[in-house]
Amino acid sequence: MRRVLVVLSSLLLVGVFLTPTTSAATGGTKAWYVSDPNLAGDYTNPVVWQDFADGDIIRVGDTYYYSASTMHYSPGAPILRSYNLVDWEYAGHSVPRLDFNSGAYDLNGGRAYVKGIWASTLNYRPSNSTYYWIGCVEFNRTYVYTASAVDGTWTKRSQINNCYYDAGLLIDTNDTMYVAYGNSTISVAQLSADGLSQVRAQQVFQTPSNVGTLEGSRFYKRNGYYYIWLTRPANGQYVLRSTSPWGPYEMRQVLLNMPGPISGGGVPHQGGLVQTQNGAWYYMSFVDAYPGGRVPALAPITWTNDWPTVQTVNGGWGVTYPKPNIQTNRTVASMIGSDTFTSGSLGPRWEWNHNPDTSRFSTGNGLRLQTATVTGDLYNARNTLTHRIQGPSSTATIELDYSQMANGDRSGLAMLRDQSAWIGVKRDNGVNRVVMTNGLTMNGSWQTTGTGTEAASANISGGRLWLRVNADIRPGSGRQARFSYSTDGSSFVSLGPAFTLNNAWQFFMGYRFGIFNYATQALGGAVTVRRFDLTTP
Repeated sequence: MRRVLVVLSSLLLVGVFLTPTTSAATGGTKAWYVSDPNLAGDYTNPVVWQDFADGDIIRVGDTYYYSASTMHYSPGAPILRSYNLVDWEYAGHSVPRLDFNSGAYDLNGGRAYVKGIWASTLNYRPSNSTYYWIGCVEFNRTYVYTASAVDGTWTKRSQINNCYYDAGLLIDTNDTMYVAYGNSTISVAQLSADGLSQVRAQQVFQTPSNVGTLEGSRFYKRNGYYYIWLTRPANGQYVLRSTSPWGPYEMRQVLLNMPGPISGGGVPHQGGLVQTQNGAWYYMSFVDAYPGGRVPALAPITWTNDWPTVQTVNGGWGVTYPKPNIQTNRTVASMIGSDTFTSGSLGPRWEWNHNPDTSRFSTGNGLRLQTATVTGDLYNARNTLTHRIQGPSSTATIELDYSQMANGDRSGLAMLRDQSAWIGVKRDNGVNRVVMTNGLTMNGSWQTTGTGTEAASANISGGRLWLRVNADIRPGSGRQARFSYSTDGSSFVSLGPAFTLNNAWQFFMGYRFGIFNYATQALGGAVTVRRFDLTTP
């Protein structure tokens, strides 16, 4: 204790201050953050242990933003915010609704699983104080959304009839906007002065056959050079360099089969580069970590003869590095914790499975979910609300008021992916039961092949129930989720067998917690979720 007091006294003498910060890693508890970065210690990878793949990262002033893929989840293209590159919070979404001229995104006459928001790009244009999001949807058209603030209102501004596949947006020093894109054949497009249409596009690079596939473009300018940052999925990173955005480009390998920071996880790759206020460079990649998904990891970048190099630890991507040299006393909200749905709208931590029917849910006095679909298939049910799972393991609990359920209704808490299971309430013939159901499956075309089998049940009464799922999402096979329920909110009873999670990558998105309520007979029933809690051990 004496040593700690001496250190604190020394810090105060030299004008360094200690401020409390909220960290997702500590479950939202206050921790002391040292404003002097030389005394700030290390950070640990992954910096965000949630599923945020295909990231783009930028800095605007003293604030960092990270944008990611969401496929069929709505709203799409989530944005995280940080002030120190290590602690992050949910900030908003660039795509408020998957408004892509197809009922499939509404689960109306079709489905859009693994379509929608793929690798896209986020950047800020100082000349008009505007954020731009650009992304190609279903390989045939590109959309441009803009906003004056990432947590403000985003508006779809234009559609470009060219697919900027895995786009990377550069706003040049002369304010010209360029997009790098492509798979193996890499092209550059110049946008119009307003950034809403294309005025020129041409191929600038063809990936050598011995390298294989390169994609995931990010576009930068540094010291007069243009750089296109490219990934070789899922184990490499390459960079192209030229003195002109139109080439010719030289290619260098940045990493290949580099050991990653997560035990059992993949090679860090894709993502993007960002420069701090103090001139240091960092690389935010993602690491394949199924069944949980793809999670962001951060490493310093050095430059030698204007070529970037990842700083390694014992030949690999470090589990820990010194915290970035960023002085700040600004804090972020925890990415886990509780939600009682007292606000008039859902926060950015939440995303629906496909677009919701907005007439059939409300918040303010809990989350009220009216049945929106008559179906026997959870994958077809509208208004399933999802939340990312915190790794390496976490527990989700909901307090469910089921007193207004109708006969044939099903409501509960799911482990949602292409192989799913859930715990919830079934109401049939006036009788309520709590049920654990597994065997919900999709095939490789994302069509339902199994609607589930009831594995265990118990009779319940009283109209209120707590449902819980504990999920182990450490990368690898054999990871499990376990289901339980409570009638008083404190004593929980296990229900059904442990559910083994699918760790194949093809669905791209990792498992999520899903809150659902659907009808099998007729619409009219409703439930209210009074509280959601996400906790870590």
